[in-house]
Amino acid sequence: MIANTKSIDNPKEKYIDSLKFALYCITHPLDGFWDLTHEKRGTMAAANTILALTLLVRIMKLRYTSFIMLQVYWEDLNIFLYLASILFPLSLWVLGNWGLTTLFDGKGRLGQVYMATCYALTPYPLVQFPLMIFSNFVTVNEAQFYTVVSALSLVWCGLLVIAAMGQIHEYSAGKNLLFTIATLFAMLVMIFILMIFFSMISQGIAYFISLGKELMFRM
Repeated sequence: MIANTKSIDNPKEKYIDSLKFALYCITHPLDGFWDLTHEKRGTMAAANTILALTLLVRIMKLRYTSFIMLQVYWEDLNIFLYLASILFPLSLWVLGNWGLTTLFDGKGRLGQVYMATCYALTPYPLVQFPLMIFSNFVTVNEAQFYTVVSALSLVWCGLLVIAAMGQIHEYSAGKNLLFTIATLFAMLVMIFILMIFFSMISQGIAYFISLGKELMFRM
């Protein structure tokens, strides 16, 4: 007799279940983010999917949001820099938070910090996509509603990130808030270091270019 029950170890089923679990995380953040990592309810595949959907919706907003709500100057737009406005802060946050918490008894690993942060982004595509469609049916007088809801989706994501870090590192509320502020400061430090690094590289390249031109001129 062939069993009809599907294996719980089926990768496809596990992926779908872990993706659905994001909805539980955003409505029950304390229990959800604890189970996400400690009970292994989350997967990297689902985290990457949520991040990809976030980036996709962010691009779609440029094209399909009403010009009343969002004015896009296409001639000045660099799509890669536009996407980097999410990926770059995300990378700095993950590295900064993991680096600091590792030094102070944080339980979360680098992959867990990344996965939990991506899961915390779930409200962005869920709210911004229908809001993008809604923007084409509202008037200027109703634009404030769009702005408020859009801002609330970002605040929701931010609060979920904070809750997620507290659960995966097993920090108290006060300690978690302290390391949230410390992580933001660490991000500024990393940006400063990167700016110095790229400045030195550009100056070095400019020096060798000018040296090469001088040698060619003398030859």
